[in-house]
Amino acid sequence: MRNLLLILMLICSTAVGAQSAERLYNEGKSYYDREKYSEAVPKLKAAAEKGHKKAQYRLARCYDKGYGVKEDDQAAFRWYLKAAQQGHAKAQYQLGKCYKNGEGVEKDRVKAFLYFTKSAKQDNANAQLALGKCYLKGKGVASDRAKATMWLKKAVKNEKGGKEILQELREEAALGDEDAKLILSLVK
Repeated sequence: MRNLLLILMLICSTAVGAQSAERLYNEGKSYYDREKYSEAVPKLKAAAEKGHKKAQYRLARCYDKGYGVKEDDQAAFRWYLKAAQQGHAKAQYQLGKCYKNGEGVEKDRVKAFLYFTKSAKQDNANAQLALGKCYLKGKGVASDRAKATMWLKKAVKNEKGGKEILQELREEAALGDEDAKLILSLVK
């Protein structure tokens, strides 16, 4: 009986902890969405420290962009990593960018490719574009035009962000960007 009571108490305390992390995240997100970043950060950080992946991602964005905190690429990387390890697609994409550009971590094209792949497979349009570029240029993976074309087409046809990506590529091509011109020719 005593063991049963302890188990019930443990289950209840875990549920309360999860609820408070969700509550903290929602409060932090509300401030974040209203661009009240200095008020958002403490709430997001508290939820992130409890393992809330969306809070970890938003906190990483704060450090990445200097929203409500001093810009800190290493802190951004650490929080992106925590969220990415829990399967958060946007965090996986951002982590890929960190590895690609050497922001907060040593540049590593292979790891960038791996995180772009994880995110792209979850239908993240920006990651699909980045993955297509990796295949196109042979960055972090062997060059493969067929795979590049497949991912680039997925990116521009993606319901969440595809139109914006296509518009940006058209603008870049109009300014003379050869890579954008090549990508547009592949996604026709």
